[in-house]
Amino acid sequence: MKIRIGKVSLWHVHAWDYIAQAQEHPDTEIAAVWDEVPQRGREAAERLGVPFHETLEDLLASDDVDAVIIDAPTNRHEEVIVASARAGKHIFTEKVIAQTEAEVDRILAEVEKYGVKLTVSLPRLNDGYTLAIQDILQRELLGTVTYVRVRLSHDGALANWLPEHFYNAEQCGGGALIDLGCHPMYLSALFLGQPITAVSANFGYITGKEVEDNALATLFTASGAIASVEAGFVNPYSPFTVEVHGIEGTVLYGTPDNQLLLRSKKDPQATEWTPQSIPDPKVSAFEQWVSHIQKDTIASENIAIAAQLTRLMEAANRSAKTGSAERLI
Repeated sequence: MKIRIGKVSLWHVHAWDYIAQAQEHPDTEIAAVWDEVPQRGREAAERLGVPFHETLEDLLASDDVDAVIIDAPTNRHEEVIVASARAGKHIFTEKVIAQTEAEVDRILAEVEKYGVKLTVSLPRLNDGYTLAIQDILQRELLGTVTYVRVRLSHDGALANWLPEHFYNAEQCGGGALIDLGCHPMYLSALFLGQPITAVSANFGYITGKEVEDNALATLFTASGAIASVEAGFVNPYSPFTVEVHGIEGTVLYGTPDNQLLLRSKKDPQATEWTPQSIPDPKVSAFEQWVSHIQKDTIASENIAIAAQLTRLMEAANRSAKTGSAERLI
């Protein structure tokens, strides 16, 4: 029997991408829609040929819904995710889990209490370049990591292709950093591989939006290793870039080609810049979620990384407001 999914809001730009994944997966189907903007929800339900529920409570009470995909405004995540958990619905949600660590703690407590399966969309954890860099780090080809840089940017605020509500500070909890910067943030923390002791951030407002459209966050560790997390809505040709540097070598990806380059004192095959093979990606976060539902397992690593992501984002937002580094440890 297929897992019947309720689509909870189409606020996020990736909402239809997740709908497509549900339609393409052999074990899932979209069964219903609710949206905090009724007209948007009705149009989506009509397009999908499924019922539209006027209230979230009605959708969650439906016996025809086993699970939900949540793309609601970020400031409503706690309300929506907690209600879904209490209704016994499994949950796939867009990042971030919520805007604050306190909200995340309350959400995860409810998810655990009601035994539903939660997975957060952190797609770049599953990409081949991430797997290849993790393998290089595990083989210690860079030695002790000293510096990480990850950059992701586009021109959404210049070309006006982002929806206007993506500049609403209340709904989003921020701008370029909490949206695009989520990916560099969780990748940077992953590649550092050690606790983050402090976060410092600076925001730019080039297009005069309510939220930042240009952002830099710096992550600090007790060892002295540092990470630079960069994101923006004002750069049409900025390539997705990863750099991981250590005392014995460096690995680069995407500067600008989708090529992984290694130079290492510890690898005789990479004494000069040497292309590295990139494995196939892991299955998507959505597919992992379906598997957790079917096998009654928990997405422990995914949830831990997502919880840390909110903690780092909250600290970065505080730092940008105060002009001071926010200590975490």
